Amino acid sequence: MQEPTITADLIAAHGLKPDEYDRILSIIGRAPSFTELGIFSAMWNEHCSYKSSKTWLRTLPTDGPQVICGPGENAGVVDIGDGQAVVFKMESHNHPSYIEPHQGAATGIGGILRDVFTMGARPIAAMDSLSFGRPEHPKTPHLVKGVVEGIGAYGNAFGVPNVGGEVRFHRSYDGNCLVNAFAAGLADADGIFYSAASGVGMPVVYLGAKTGRDGVGGATMASAEFDDTIEDKRPTVQVGDPFTEKCLLEACLELMASGAVISIQDMGAAGLTCSAVEMGDKGGLGIRLQLDAVPQRETNMTAYEMMLSESQERMLMVLKPEKEAEARAIFEKWDLDFAIVGETIAEDRFLILHGNDVKADLPLSKLSSSAPEYDRPWIETPAARPCAPLPPIRPVEALRKLIGSPSYAHKGWVWQQYDTQVGADTIRRPGLGAGVVRVHGTRKALAFTADVTPRYVRANPVEGGKQAVAEAFRNLCAVGALPLATTDNLNFGNPEKPEIMGQLVGAIKGIGEACRALDFPIVSGNVSLYNETDGTGILPTPTIGGVGLIDDLSNLIAGLPSEGDIAILIGTTQGHLGQSALAAEAFGIETGDAPPVDLAAERRHGEFIRANRAHLRAATDLSDGGLGLAAFEMAEAAGIGLRLDSDDIAGLYAEDQARYLVACDAEGAAALLRAAEAAGVPAAQVGSFGGVAVQMGEDAGDLADLSRLYRSAFASAIGGDRPDHA
Repeated sequence: MQEPTITADLIAAHGLKPDEYDRILSIIGRAPSFTELGIFSAMWNEHCSYKSSKTWLRTLPTDGPQVICGPGENAGVVDIGDGQAVVFKMESHNHPSYIEPHQGAATGIGGILRDVFTMGARPIAAMDSLSFGRPEHPKTPHLVKGVVEGIGAYGNAFGVPNVGGEVRFHRSYDGNCLVNAFAAGLADADGIFYSAASGVGMPVVYLGAKTGRDGVGGATMASAEFDDTIEDKRPTVQVGDPFTEKCLLEACLELMASGAVISIQDMGAAGLTCSAVEMGDKGGLGIRLQLDAVPQRETNMTAYEMMLSESQERMLMVLKPEKEAEARAIFEKWDLDFAIVGETIAEDRFLILHGNDVKADLPLSKLSSSAPEYDRPWIETPAARPCAPLPPIRPVEALRKLIGSPSYAHKGWVWQQYDTQVGADTIRRPGLGAGVVRVHGTRKALAFTADVTPRYVRANPVEGGKQAVAEAFRNLCAVGALPLATTDNLNFGNPEKPEIMGQLVGAIKGIGEACRALDFPIVSGNVSLYNETDGTGILPTPTIGGVGLIDDLSNLIAGLPSEGDIAILIGTTQGHLGQSALAAEAFGIETGDAPPVDLAAERRHGEFIRANRAHLRAATDLSDGGLGLAAFEMAEAAGIGLRLDSDDIAGLYAEDQARYLVACDAEGAAALLRAAEAAGVPAAQVGSFGGVAVQMGEDAGDLADLSRLYRSAFASAIGGDRPDHA
């Protein structure tokens, strides 16, 4: 087949700037072949190379005594004691999910699960952080239904419980939804598998499903803005098969137990290209591939297509040669492909053969570690204008505005479509704060949360970045977990715009400051840039996935308030309503600064909650919607009313940070208040739980009426046809 002539238009279509192409010419000393152009495009795009962000990502704290493996591998690894480790990561599948929501979201889950079990871990939990445009936008209902259906279809069939996450709506996501998928697994701390190849002449083995044309160019597509050619990008979306992935999981874990694996790498973004290059580069070796040996499900595939296909459920492995027969038998038993497609070589070469032709011959190290790195110009986000006083509103009407909006309504419509209990170790399901999963066969449990408030980040990237970490920290403390480590998914617009790059820089500064102050290191993550449509970017959305350890189930805080329990507020309320949920949902106002984050107070108050968990019946952190929304959610989940002593709107709906609401019986409340006084932690009784009304000062509403609104608003907003009885 005649290869296309390399033209300026073809170079641009591959996402390469003219100076980047000139750099390719200087590296290889000649014009690249079409396949070589595709390989450079895949390895040098934003999605794979982090060329706009790695200068700043290096400033993040990634170490700690609990960290076994930080960023740079398929997933982060953290010690949880007793010879066990938790392996976790969060990644985006934003562009594919907008183009083809079911398959885009499904393969996002599939990809993050592979990242985890490639390290030798059995997945035990998944989460997702979803951002959509306005509910009334013509495409939003289609996207919401497709994404949720895709996540559920893949995760349920694979057999991993979905235990938490978040869903938000905002006009900035009208043309570019965000689908951030998180997965965590358990492994033996001394049984982690890495991707660096070693040994010359070792077989390179292709594992899993066959290669097709789906997903060709997906990584490059994910590194570009959308415009009116969006539908032309549909073929770049991968197609997933969760049943094949389940077989691949079992086969890989069995293979790892056999001692056959030298190194192993998921075929994710950029498929065979990225997996082979990363294994070779990390091991200081070259790779020779013979594409005729690649299992294919379509005929007449070209070298370009095979190298850039993102067909799902595939792995690449460097194998101990003496174990070939044993390894092959394992994969044949699971009805999966096993093919030796190449070998490691001593030279710094990425040599691609197809038939009798050399389709690519490139210096391998230049594809990965020598990818472009930009210190892009950036400007600091201007100080936010003060938030004007909000118009008058009654407390219960304010609550109705919040719980009647899809961003703050009950999300049962979403998570009732997910299997939250598979594996029988889920202790705390979605909808109640952090999800909690038992470490099977032990008294330990792991808690998981995903958090960010994009309005804060837009107004003040540094404080918004700090707040995302602080909220994840609080969510874990509120269930009694010791926060261990985080993964980040940094979703931003076009970094070539200095104001957007300034948002990214500011957020990373804030995230780093908070992670250091809270001993909450970043051990894995993903950057998703160019989230723009027709030049309009999303709200900056640096999602933080947090993982915490409950060392004994007796220390879990997972109850609900009971009739007569006392409501106690931990922390100080200053009345901050800038960028608040109330201002946005009740009045359409998105002005003011983000709430300041006192990291010392965050740490002190979180430690106080964990140290005094014996006094608590229930606990939640305060974030969007402040005390009023948190108290309602806690009471509604228990099926009882509540009384808050104040009807002051700022006191009820302010979003000051470092605050918790806890429910205690009378004896526990007295003990908690004494402990708070001794520790110098602000604490005050603010009301009580019980009855059939929601009362805020002199204002009151019927619990049943408010509950109906809360539990129906999400489905009503998107035209969902599933009644919410969850």
